[in-house]
Amino acid sequence: AVLELEPRSLATNPEGKPLPQLMNLEFEEVTQGELPFNFEVKYTDEQNFYIEIINGKERIKVEDITIGRDRSTAKDTVVINLPVYDSYIRAIFEEDVMEGEWVVNDRENYNIPFKAYQGQSYRFTTLLKPPVMDVSGRWEATFGVEGESPYKAIGEFKQDGNHLSGTFLTETGDYRFLDGTIQHDKLYLSCFDGAHAFLFEAKIQPDSTLIGSFRSGKHYKTLWTAKVNPDVQLRDPHSLSYIREGYEGKTFSFESPEGKTVSLSDPRYQGKVVLIQILGSWCPNCRDESAFLQKYLEEHPDQPVEVIGLSFERYQEPEKAKKSIQTFKKALGLNYEIILAGKADEQETAKALPMLNQVVAYPTLIVADKAGKIRRIHTGFKGPATDEYQSFKQDFASYIKQLLEE
Repeated sequence: AVLELEPRSLATNPEGKPLPQLMNLEFEEVTQGELPFNFEVKYTDEQNFYIEIINGKERIKVEDITIGRDRSTAKDTVVINLPVYDSYIRAIFEEDVMEGEWVVNDRENYNIPFKAYQGQSYRFTTLLKPPVMDVSGRWEATFGVEGESPYKAIGEFKQDGNHLSGTFLTETGDYRFLDGTIQHDKLYLSCFDGAHAFLFEAKIQPDSTLIGSFRSGKHYKTLWTAKVNPDVQLRDPHSLSYIREGYEGKTFSFESPEGKTVSLSDPRYQGKVVLIQILGSWCPNCRDESAFLQKYLEEHPDQPVEVIGLSFERYQEPEKAKKSIQTFKKALGLNYEIILAGKADEQETAKALPMLNQVVAYPTLIVADKAGKIRRIHTGFKGPATDEYQSFKQDFASYIKQLLEE
């Protein structure tokens, strides 16, 4: 299957003028904005089936599928409601082809053309051009090199012949499960999970560095560069957000737009470690963190640990926003409370959480000890697609144990 993203020119700044420092970097897009992904149709019996969307090691099971018929064209139709996120694919299909669009409900006028061809199990290409190098390993990457606000990332790649998989880690989270190919001196990676629609292309330079483009969804596009650096690190995720002066020592409290109050001075939280999760149901990294937190609670039922979610949603209307939260909780099997905290924008978040200097990313996890004192604020989430996930889990468990023993 493919999503047809908007083609755009490269190597320009926001005003559309060529950037001299990039003019000598030879890079030619091959996909022209066509983002490929794979899915399989699996029958449970002669009449019932589901599909699995495939991104590297990840398999996303989709069961909410409606088959119909378009009377005006006399063609069969399909609507695929994607789990967790408020988006769906609708298409007409005949013979071995589906054609339609991917629609994101909580973003205005957001739809991307979609096509799928039965029997095409490859991603990007069937070519097997010998790669000029093995790109496996850890890369120091910079995104947005053509603009005034570049940001650092870490590329983690695993290459097996022409097959390439991996992810990018940033200070706000990771780009989840990327899958693709390397052909001679060019590499291609993509991801589609119902929220992310990511397309990466790059060319290996004579000095073994990379220059490429990154597209996200309908409009966003930027350039990126990378070089091998096994020791590259990002800033400490516990250093980016902190309690503002004047709020230290105060008990954390929050009131939702609908008047619901959460205060660590409440009796239900006394003597417990409390994890306050700032999230959005539209956010893939929040999905990964929520699944992690739920599993942790299930594996440690006797620990006095509570999780509270403060969700900032894209919908302005409270009823739509709350429905998104309920869908999110049900899809992930979350048992902890998630409160609608407001709309997902910088001003609303700052207004709702004045005790924080800033909320850099969704998710952000605030950790309070048994006395109700905030001890740690963790920005972003590096999930199961990253090499750092296992060490994060160990550090998290060790830190919670330390707080409980105090």
